[in-house]
Amino acid sequence: MPEKIVCTNKKAYHLYHIEETYEAGIQLLGCEVKSLRMGRANLKDSFARIVDGEVYLYNFHISPYPHSREAQNIDPTRTRKLLLKKSEIKRLAGKVQQKGYTLIPLKVYFNDRGWAKVELALAKGKKIYDRREDIKRRDIEREMGRKYKIK
Repeated sequence: MPEKIVCTNKKAYHLYHIEETYEAGIQLLGCEVKSLRMGRANLKDSFARIVDGEVYLYNFHISPYPHSREAQNIDPTRTRKLLLKKSEIKRLAGKVQQKGYTLIPLKVYFNDRGWAKVELALAKGKKIYDRREDIKRRDIEREMGRKYKIK
């Protein structure tokens, strides 16, 4: 059984240069897992930070599960702890302290064992001219594909 993708951060590749990716577990409540399985999540504007040797995910919106009473009392954008190995956290902490690096979630999915996972990226923000350059490159590739399309 392949992984089931719940949501993706579509803007991440547009706004950041992705250096490395990591797979992290996420600490959730039962009603949040059920809501994720329904696909009711949004990674827009979410980011991760390292605080006291632990990684936390901020602004990750999981809509309340409609059939649960306890879900009504939970903040949908609460801070959630990410589960990584200590060596990975130390490596990330060293990189994030360098100027311009940040931690961005790329996608949330369920792996083949049924665990909720977050694909976390070590990224560096793009400047406006980098974004324009990427758009130009894509347009040129698209034109070349149309022009030299095999019939």
